[in-house]
Amino acid sequence: MPTITVRLDDETRDALQQRAGEDGVTISDFVRDLIHERVVSVRSDDDRPDGYAPDSLTPKDRHVLSLLHRILARVLPEDANDVDGDPDYQLERAQVLEAGYTEEYGVEFAGISPELSKRDSQRVVDILQMFRIAHYSLLHLEKSGTPVSEGLASALRYRGFDHNRALEHKMSAYVKHLVDDDRWAEQVDVVHGPSGGNSHSPTLDVYMRMLAEYRRIVAGRGPAIGRNDYLLSEDQLQAIAAERIHPENRTAGR
Repeated sequence: MPTITVRLDDETRDALQQRAGEDGVTISDFVRDLIHERVVSVRSDDDRPDGYAPDSLTPKDRHVLSLLHRILARVLPEDANDVDGDPDYQLERAQVLEAGYTEEYGVEFAGISPELSKRDSQRVVDILQMFRIAHYSLLHLEKSGTPVSEGLASALRYRGFDHNRALEHKMSAYVKHLVDDDRWAEQVDVVHGPSGGNSHSPTLDVYMRMLAEYRRIVAGRGPAIGRNDYLLSEDQLQAIAAERIHPENRTAGR
């Protein structure tokens, strides 16, 4: 693997070491992730559709799941006809697990989606936080007598994620969960509006470029004390909005 040497001042090195320590990783891993996030298109680690089964289960897991099916077989009415099936269906699922018929595990795990990783979950939260700060910064500018163009306001609106991409669809579902849990309420119109939170085009790479610029701006400021210390200036908002356009396209347009 190629090696790149970067020279830092003592203050930046100490801050970097502290952040890496907080995340429980080495400085090299921390910096590598930051660079990867900035220059490499974000891809899903698992592009399989929702619903998947492991290739194998431990004897303990098979035993526990089998017992649960046998318990359901005892408590379900004989004429049960809902998603749990009837007692005979539950006994059949128990026998599959006890016999270890791995090809049949797909039924056992139907509806169980691949996880949204801790990292990608945090990305969602960071993106929503960026748009929240941008939203209130725009409101503050308007109230302070600084008119903001509709183009800038539009560029700094959350537009959802692309439901045709596995990772973005999962992120969109997480946003809906957060909004429905009374968090990030300012996005309720996006999540429950006509689009249903579907951007209909890839947005994650765009958001990550914007987020990188937002983080750079925040890192260059002192600690926030008052409520307004979190707000961004018009120039800072313009810098974040400019990241919606890919660098190659910005260069070509000059």
